[in-house]
Amino acid sequence: MSDTVSRRSALWLLGGAVTVAAAATGWSARPAGAAGTRAPATGSAAAPAASPRVESLIRRLTLDEKLTFLHGADDPHSLGQAGYVPGVPRLGIPPLRLADGPAGVRVTKHATALPAPVLLASAFDPALAREYGEVIGREGRALGQDVLLSPMVNLIRTPYAGRNFETFSEDPLLSADLVAEEVSGIQAQGLIATVKHFALNNQEKERMSIDVRADERTLHEAELRGFEAAVAARAGAVMGAYNKVNGTYACENADLLTGVLREAWGFDGWVMTDWFAAHSTVASIKAGLDMEMPDGTYFGAALKAAVRDGSVPRALVDRSVRRVLTVMERFGLLDGSAPARPDRDPAAGARTALKVAKAGATLLRNERRALPLTGAAARSIAVIGPTGSLPFVSGGGSAHVVPDRAASPLDAIRERAGKGARVRHALGEDLFGRALPAGAVSPGADFEGQHVAAGATWTYDGTLTAAEADEWTLVIHYSGRERPVVLLDGTELFPLAPGYGEYFAGGLVSAAPDGLAVRRATVRLAAGPHTLKITAKGGADGQVFRLRRITGATRAADVAEAVRVARGAESVVLFAYEDATEGADRTTLALPGHQNALIDAVTAANSRTTVVLNTSSSTTMPWLERTAAVLQMYYPGQEGAAATAAVLFGDCDPGGRLTQSFPVSDERHPVAGDPRRYPGVDGVEEYSEGIHLGYRWYDRAGVAPLFPFGHGLSYTSFGYDDLSVRAEHGGLSVSFTVRNTGRRTGTTVAQVYVGRSPHLRLDQPERALAGYRRLELPPGGARRVTVTLPARALSSWDPARHGWVLGTGRRRVEVGASARDIRLTGHGEVRR
Repeated sequence: MSDTVSRRSALWLLGGAVTVAAAATGWSARPAGAAGTRAPATGSAAAPAASPRVESLIRRLTLDEKLTFLHGADDPHSLGQAGYVPGVPRLGIPPLRLADGPAGVRVTKHATALPAPVLLASAFDPALAREYGEVIGREGRALGQDVLLSPMVNLIRTPYAGRNFETFSEDPLLSADLVAEEVSGIQAQGLIATVKHFALNNQEKERMSIDVRADERTLHEAELRGFEAAVAARAGAVMGAYNKVNGTYACENADLLTGVLREAWGFDGWVMTDWFAAHSTVASIKAGLDMEMPDGTYFGAALKAAVRDGSVPRALVDRSVRRVLTVMERFGLLDGSAPARPDRDPAAGARTALKVAKAGATLLRNERRALPLTGAAARSIAVIGPTGSLPFVSGGGSAHVVPDRAASPLDAIRERAGKGARVRHALGEDLFGRALPAGAVSPGADFEGQHVAAGATWTYDGTLTAAEADEWTLVIHYSGRERPVVLLDGTELFPLAPGYGEYFAGGLVSAAPDGLAVRRATVRLAAGPHTLKITAKGGADGQVFRLRRITGATRAADVAEAVRVARGAESVVLFAYEDATEGADRTTLALPGHQNALIDAVTAANSRTTVVLNTSSSTTMPWLERTAAVLQMYYPGQEGAAATAAVLFGDCDPGGRLTQSFPVSDERHPVAGDPRRYPGVDGVEEYSEGIHLGYRWYDRAGVAPLFPFGHGLSYTSFGYDDLSVRAEHGGLSVSFTVRNTGRRTGTTVAQVYVGRSPHLRLDQPERALAGYRRLELPPGGARRVTVTLPARALSSWDPARHGWVLGTGRRRVEVGASARDIRLTGHGEVRR
């Protein structure tokens, strides 16, 4: 920014240029131009007056009462939710309960466990995103909640990010469309939505401290676009991120919290921290932070002292309280006009969960029409893999939901295959270990179910003997709050993870089928005895624990059994997994454990093998060419087994398309080979790829992905023809015909990409998604489709002007089935 233009003046100028990202494809329920057309906030301590009711309450509240709205507290009647803000009973102001909810309402009670947001996004269907939000909104209110800490709209920038499954896409336009509709669905049910994490929280590694550096254009054109759309949809709250943004913590970053969010976009809700993301009192509230969660370290007694000594004007406290109360009033929480809390409708939630899982199921490979399973292949099936017999519902951390029910894929496949079919299962890859072999430990120790009484301490001091040198994975199962301490040759095997890592374990491998908590440690053991010491405390309620092992010998036996079962079947469905969680990034794109070796062995034994992936994000597939089919199901929610079976047997078409590019290897993706891009160097991470993220980077670098953005196969085929492009209202109207050229009803997602503007002296992507349309057509059916590309979809952020500029001139327009499967190409003239 030039020295002659102040930050505030520049933001005022760009405010009128901002339009709704969610309107880019014509899907949004909000009119184009809704964001940024509001007059910017004055920036003074005294914010514009709210309603008479809110202003009256502010005048009557004491300072101590006001501060209770600005930080979290302990809930005397907790439902296991994430946060609580006490109300003021004497003035009739109710409390607020805040629950996590990326894939369903996370409390201790049962709720509908919806598919992960990345699976929802794979449907390319904003109307479905609204329905998804409606289910969560209705259930949140039914379960006593007032605020939902969702949706997450941070872009998928690195394939290693531990929360990629909680968000939507690497593409800013698609993410913006979906978040706007999900917010609308949540809030239509009377639950306040919180869009998160503002901003640039695109990795979990060092998330509490990493300083993320991104230039102005990258911020606005990529990361901020989804947040802008959520604001346009009138999200009631925004959650600030843990990380720093360009040198300043996000939760005390005035450029973000005041400049962009309020002055440019006209946000009128409140801003809360992520949990324990506050770092200051004075700087934070002056920057525009309104609420510290989950406690009052900085916005409790410290803020009260700052008001009394004059370092924080009382008007700033009033401003934040006004923001919270204004949203509460909007949702009918101040005058009792909020609708009565509904009863849960588990059946309706289950229907939507199944619908989303089917719509987002993404078929990546299907050689020689291996799928759907028919004839002999549908009557003789080997189901292989631990997640074939265990339901994989959700990822770990704040996205984990207690489902009403969850069947296993094995059971669903057996039911769908019907009587007379032969469906056998082999474990293939052991997750939970086997009992220690007889004679491996000193006599008298019961490691298969050692009970420790309440208040007691149980100890063992003996030896563990390995018959031969091998790699051992020792697995502890335990029921108590305090995990048993296990020392092997003096080294603690299962230390507590730092911070919240101990609580944000994965959604699958951290619990045994009987509910005991599970932790693992892998070591190389030489043949012979090793010292083993165990201390287990019963605590207040007592506990039981098991110590088990997985070795090279047990793995070999599991693979041999899987090969034997595979050879005896006409077809194989092999379930592979990767268990992601909040608080930790992946260290490789390879499947964990020895699953690659298992797939190699099984595909060698039976070439009619379909691999079903329950992974959080992209994964490498060195075995791809040896498979018959690959079906990406991510974390499919409580109805995932039924949806997977429906796709495998052809009861529905696989309707999903990739919302992220899948790399060939760990060495060939946008952040590979440059530690400054990821994970950062000396606490600083640089978005040096700029606007070229995801598929845009693959185009620019000339690198072929394993599977491109937008890719997904159908059980039928589609033809595209008769492209027409014409100028319309500063944008383009793109029309074409899509025809089902196959023999069965199927789904396609027609994607419209635009090329560079010859008139912009800005770096531009080779192609950028500008519109799309999900279509279902019967055999031989055809539909004429028109996708309107508004000016915003054809604009770029100009850092010299601090605003959006229309990319005029002759623009290439491409219509295709993915970013690398272009079926039609034309040109359109973009005029002002």
